[in-house]
Amino acid sequence: MPNIVVVGAGVSGLTTALLLSKDPKYKVTIIAKYMPGDYDIEYTSPWAGANYLPFSTKEGSRWEKGTWPELVRLAKDVPEAGIHFQEALIYNRNKDAGGPVTDWFNDLLSTNPWFKDLVPNFRVLPKSMMVPGADSGTAFTSVCINTAVYLPYLVSQCLANGVVLKRAVITHISEAATFHHSGRKADVIVNCTGLLASKLGGVMDATVTPARGQIVVVRNTPGAMFTVSGVEGGEEGECCYIMQRAAGGGTVLGGTYQKGNWESQPDPNTALRIMKRAVEICPALVEKGQGVEGLSVVRHGVGLRPLRENGVRVEKEKIDGAWVVHNYGHGGYGYQTSYACSQGAMDLVDEVLSPKAKL
Repeated sequence: MPNIVVVGAGVSGLTTALLLSKDPKYKVTIIAKYMPGDYDIEYTSPWAGANYLPFSTKEGSRWEKGTWPELVRLAKDVPEAGIHFQEALIYNRNKDAGGPVTDWFNDLLSTNPWFKDLVPNFRVLPKSMMVPGADSGTAFTSVCINTAVYLPYLVSQCLANGVVLKRAVITHISEAATFHHSGRKADVIVNCTGLLASKLGGVMDATVTPARGQIVVVRNTPGAMFTVSGVEGGEEGECCYIMQRAAGGGTVLGGTYQKGNWESQPDPNTALRIMKRAVEICPALVEKGQGVEGLSVVRHGVGLRPLRENGVRVEKEKIDGAWVVHNYGHGGYGYQTSYACSQGAMDLVDEVLSPKAKL
């Protein structure tokens, strides 16, 4: 019976552990510094929106393509996962081209993107539906995930399959092998450490940097999901997005995309700009005639997206004699690639443990 230790309990670690645990021959332990229920700047997953807005280019789209059917299944058939369908409206301003936000959004801003036949009800918006300053726009049916419900849901599914969760802090990836709940050494370590892959001994991936996202969570209801490619009167890396989380999770107003910025505390001026823009783009958020004062704030938050220069790393390698499968570097799209990336990591675990069968 192969023993596997998954390092990290964000959406990538939990999903990878869940898929592995569905195969009864694998005995899986998750070790993590942070667990669902914790809020810390080093723990990205709870801060995410989270929704499905494909950011990849056509060439890099396989992770997002492969995850969409699972998110649809959960939204349709598994209410306890905390995922619901929501109309997404995407607005593009031509003058934003080449900035950090439009580089992040990639194909999302196109009126003819690769995903137009993947998501339901894709259409190009008429000029009459543009928000001020927008040159083009699209709409489609997406999903929004209540992370405070979905992460514990993943934990519960793991527990039902016999996964053991342990809190631990390691300084080198090879140490993880000694934490398996059987008391024996792990046969494979799965590295889902996100942003901390930049600091973890044996990995030390210098191409992983934070892309800081500041949000405001409010009780108000927007009626749809909104995203704009850029904004006026803000710092570089500011953008505007609105999404309502499922199951009473509140509405997330964003945001920022600040590369290389590790600041954990919300900036009050940025928060005010975020709220003002949200009310401008979606007046339905507040009672008629009300501005920002009509927003009922739950909390302010900051999350650090684990951005990796060359995109997600789903690879296997031997480190200090131990097999390690990597699954990290998801930037701002960890949830919308989670299922396919975890499947990719699981395929590599299978390869490591039965190399002869793959010849």
